[in-house]
Amino acid sequence: MSARPDSPEQIVTDRFRLLVDAVQDYGIFMLDTTGNVVSWNTGAQRLKQYQPAEIIGRNFSTFYPPEAIAAGWPAEELRRAERDGRFEEEGWRIRKDGSRFWANVVITALRDPDGTLTGFGKVTRDLTERRAHEEALRESEQRFRLMLEGVKDYAIFMLNPEGLIESWNSGAQLIKGYSPGEVIGKHFGLFYRPEDLEAGKPETELKTALQQGRAEEEGWRVRKDGSVFWANAVITPIYDANRQLRGFAKVTRDMTERRRLSELEKSSKRMSEFLAMLAHELRNPLAPIRNAITILQLEPSPSPLVRSSRDMIDRQLSHMTRLVDDLLDVGRLTTGKIRFKAEQVSYNQVVARSIEAVRPLFDARRHRLETDIPAASPLVQGDATRLAQVLQNLLINAAKYTPEAGLIELKVWQEGTQLYTSVRDNGLGLSSQAISQIFELFSQGDAQTAARESGLGIGLTLARSLVEMHGGTLHAESEGPGRGSTFTFFLPNAQTGEETTDDAGSGPGAAILVVDDNRDAANSLAEILRLMDCQVKVAYDGPAALEMFRQQAPQAVLLDLGMPGMNGYEVLAALRALHGGEQVIVAALTGFGTDEDKSRALAAGFDEHLTKPLDFSALQAFLQTAGVAV
Repeated sequence: MSARPDSPEQIVTDRFRLLVDAVQDYGIFMLDTTGNVVSWNTGAQRLKQYQPAEIIGRNFSTFYPPEAIAAGWPAEELRRAERDGRFEEEGWRIRKDGSRFWANVVITALRDPDGTLTGFGKVTRDLTERRAHEEALRESEQRFRLMLEGVKDYAIFMLNPEGLIESWNSGAQLIKGYSPGEVIGKHFGLFYRPEDLEAGKPETELKTALQQGRAEEEGWRVRKDGSVFWANAVITPIYDANRQLRGFAKVTRDMTERRRLSELEKSSKRMSEFLAMLAHELRNPLAPIRNAITILQLEPSPSPLVRSSRDMIDRQLSHMTRLVDDLLDVGRLTTGKIRFKAEQVSYNQVVARSIEAVRPLFDARRHRLETDIPAASPLVQGDATRLAQVLQNLLINAAKYTPEAGLIELKVWQEGTQLYTSVRDNGLGLSSQAISQIFELFSQGDAQTAARESGLGIGLTLARSLVEMHGGTLHAESEGPGRGSTFTFFLPNAQTGEETTDDAGSGPGAAILVVDDNRDAANSLAEILRLMDCQVKVAYDGPAALEMFRQQAPQAVLLDLGMPGMNGYEVLAALRALHGGEQVIVAALTGFGTDEDKSRALAAGFDEHLTKPLDFSALQAFLQTAGVAV
């Protein structure tokens, strides 16, 4: 019996129908017992795109993909709903335009009071967005798992709240040596040393992580084979949405190599500090030895044996002083205390000072030095003393590892704003292995080569470091053992100076006449003066010097005293008698440096007395006295 119009039952029914029809987020419609659509609400129209007239009377299988229809799935859903009273599932459905959406579907069997099936009620909800989010989350979790699994440098694993291992990545297997099947389900205390277990360290770390939100420490851990490694370990508690503890994430990294390097660095620093202290202490006994040598040099008329011994001690003392200075610089370098004063420097003067400093070593080994230097002295920003130290170390290195009477070539050239310097020798050469090690502290290249030569193996290290402090680089090249070596470095931001010439009187540089019967000594001194922008002429005996003076009087003369035939005193007397000879500045060059020797030279009419080997600062002072700007 149906409800009467306007009866309370009819009113409720109408209102319910209006309510269902107004729902827009759910597709709610009725099916007859065969699955044909008999009602269609606004939500169904919005969700599936069909107007009521387009769908009522059609079978609800219209909404299913072809593969589901082919499998008979729509009829199976009705069968299960009739059997169980209700059927629910999620799956793909089809809109009118053919697009798919992921649906949650609930089908309810409708029966009359007698229990006879009268049809089905169907509610459909579009869950496409939720499913996309879940898929994205699933993919993200999968990528995260794959990422963790692929990490090799870190052991990453999960612990339950009691500290039992729940997951195990490939990095953990690589670092600790256990396969997943060997550790999952076991307590992570497995990786601790017995003394750490006895002290309760694993439990303390979990407690700290809970209290502070994170626990990190470094210490020894144990691998499967019993070996230990130094580990950095981080433990982080993991909570669910309700702040219930789910367990702990543990990340462990093998830091054994870094710890070893740190210990080496500390040892190296202690060694550097020791070397600096040692060098400082060695200076104390060197000072009185230098004073004693000076006293012996001032002794009038020493015997040839005493003079020879004195000079030998002087040479060896200079060598030892240089080694001590290198030690001090290494100490300053490794502790970051080395300093240099940057200013505009005439590079040719740096070269001149370096050549003069190494001249005794070159002479002792009878090496020939050939130079190729720009006539216009390049200007660079740097510390002149440190740059000279670089070049001296390279020249000393070349002299030491080149057999006697060898050839050493010094070349300076400019490319744009980069100034290059190379020192090439025809000496013992370097193997490829030695080239890779030659700049390391205390390295002396090949063992056989090092055995033949003394030294600390720090000169090249200092040279490279000082070049790098100036913004340049230093490298070595060699075609192999026995084929010589070339060391080249560059300095940035170089400028080109004004060019000078070698002809007396034709340029701004001072005109200097060098007179010495020792051709090597005369030529090398002339080369140094040219590098100092002087115009130089050389005479190897008295008559030639006087003839040059007659042709054009120089501003200054450096005159050797001990020449055969016509000695320096005789040349000076003849020179003073020539036109302009009274005004010219003349310095005596001699190996005798006593007060008596100096007094005799000055009494004879010399303006200055310079002792061989000539000190660069003394040469500079003489040129300034002669009115030459250097």
